[in-house]
Amino acid sequence: MKTVSLRDYGCKDEELPTLCKFAAFSVSRDLADFSAYSPRFNPIFVKNFETTIAAAAEVVEPESETAEQKAITNRIKSTLDGLLDAANRLSGYIDLAKEKLKMSTADFGIKHLRKSIAARDSEGAINSLHLINGSIAKYKEILSEQGLKEDLIAKFANAATSIASDKQKQYEMITHRKGIVQNNLSLLNGLYKQLTEILKTGKILYKSTDPVKRQEYTFTDMKKRVRRVAKPEATVDKPKTTEPVSVIVK
Repeated sequence: MKTVSLRDYGCKDEELPTLCKFAAFSVSRDLADFSAYSPRFNPIFVKNFETTIAAAAEVVEPESETAEQKAITNRIKSTLDGLLDAANRLSGYIDLAKEKLKMSTADFGIKHLRKSIAARDSEGAINSLHLINGSIAKYKEILSEQGLKEDLIAKFANAATSIASDKQKQYEMITHRKGIVQNNLSLLNGLYKQLTEILKTGKILYKSTDPVKRQEYTFTDMKKRVRRVAKPEATVDKPKTTEPVSVIVK
């Protein structure tokens, strides 16, 4: 029994091209030093590196899918925000009917829905909407006496369907993308090999002469910079890309 690593790189799939772009900038700036150290590092090497970076970026986060994911995320945000007024109105009807209902807005799921909206937690919102829609169906007659109308009822029902549908689309897109990444691991591992050559050489060149530049060629430090500089904007439950994994082969 032995362990076989599927990924050679110790970062998220989508981080690898960005890490390499940082390295491409550094090696281009310091190309004279690199070329003096070894003729392997020349403009052709840098050009090939940049070409591979572009190919890898298209594999892990193609522009068309990135745009579609962003559109879905924005639609979920809009759906969640659109429930705030509806939640306030339903809460009012529950208060008006409290003598007959003997229930609080928390029992209806409204309190948790508000928290989910504030946290951009679409899964939590879906769970709350299931409770709310079930409670509305059960106590529709009592609430209707206080003014609850079909359009408000439909607001909650449609929101649950819309968010669940968008979540499913996100899942399908990410699953499809993971399959493509898996089939292109040789490209990504090859890119990482190029990156490793650059980083090792950069540390050799600047270990004793320029500690600031040496840090630029340190993988751990680069990952920190990627996660600091390229930190994504707030999204709705964006699934994380798989970290490096291994499988057991018998």
